[in-house]
Amino acid sequence: MNMNKSIRQFFSHLLALFVGVIIVFSGIHPLMAQQASADVLAQADVPITADSFVARAVDKTGKSVVRIDTEKVITRSLDPIFDDPFFRQFFGDQLRNRMPQERTITGQGSGFIIDSQGIILTNAHVVSGADKVTVTLKDGRKFQGEVKGTDQVTDLAVVKINPQGQNLPVASLGDSSGVKVGDWAIAVGNPVGLDNTVTLGIISTLNRPSSEVGILDKRIDFLQTDAAINPGNSGGPLLNARGDVIGINTAIRADAMGIGFAIPINVAKELQSTLAQGKEVPHPYVGIQMVKLTPELARENNQDPNTVFLIPELEGVLVVRVLPNTPAEQGGIRRGDVIIKVDNQPVKDANQLQKLVENSGLNKTLKFSIVRSDQKLDLNIRTAQLQ
Repeated sequence: MNMNKSIRQFFSHLLALFVGVIIVFSGIHPLMAQQASADVLAQADVPITADSFVARAVDKTGKSVVRIDTEKVITRSLDPIFDDPFFRQFFGDQLRNRMPQERTITGQGSGFIIDSQGIILTNAHVVSGADKVTVTLKDGRKFQGEVKGTDQVTDLAVVKINPQGQNLPVASLGDSSGVKVGDWAIAVGNPVGLDNTVTLGIISTLNRPSSEVGILDKRIDFLQTDAAINPGNSGGPLLNARGDVIGINTAIRADAMGIGFAIPINVAKELQSTLAQGKEVPHPYVGIQMVKLTPELARENNQDPNTVFLIPELEGVLVVRVLPNTPAEQGGIRRGDVIIKVDNQPVKDANQLQKLVENSGLNKTLKFSIVRSDQKLDLNIRTAQLQ
């Protein structure tokens, strides 16, 4: 009897424990289910496919990327010693005739087709001065290319091939004005002879002035990327995640890794027609070398007992050199002048001033407001074409 009672109590406790467990876990279960459902919904927004967005982007535009091989014949002048009568008395003309007077220099770069009629965009430094240009498509087809136009200032060039009725793959051009820092960047080209190479990175910085990069003979604000760019990539496209061209790969920093630069595609869009027609791209200039000036920098210079000249302690652009036979020289600008306004618009750094001049147009008279020593002057400077 007591044993039966004990058994009943045992089963009662067991039943209570079982019910308690059910109650506890029934309270947790909906939360776990809700969390699992949220995870599923979150993952549902990211399509899981066999290929990546990079593969799709390259599939869209990669076929339009070409390899550009160039040849340039260099004529070497003979050393004057070969014309010396004393030398010729002993050696005659035999050694002279054996010396090679010409040699061929080869180069390689990349480009991409932007028109079904065979218009190709690339860098000016890839094709400038080339005597022969060979264009090879990804599918192996080869064409002779003709350099229609180059612009050294923006490092852009247009090459034309004759498709002879064949279909050509054409790149999809994007809009570089919509690019943001952190966007995907896909570089396609033929680095160091390795055809059809693809590298991936992001857009690191926008509007990086060529002067900051150390390329002083260019006037361009680059897209900076950490996508690997190597010699031979020059002229190839920089793509966004959708496979549209947003830039033209053009330069790297030799003293760094993961720092490359591309010309925004919108710049190329503006110039491609002019280059294709073989016309000169207008680049207004005035002919000064300049640096940003602040009161602190001027004060530091003026306190130096070895300073060459005193500088007005204000904010503006300091003229460090006036180039000869330029509009600046003709207009009366001197070394040590501080430019504070151009056409009544305040200027605070060299890049801003350069853009004002660049956007003004050729043969346009600009009023430069300057401070020279303790004098304020207004000088009229007429822009000219950069040579």
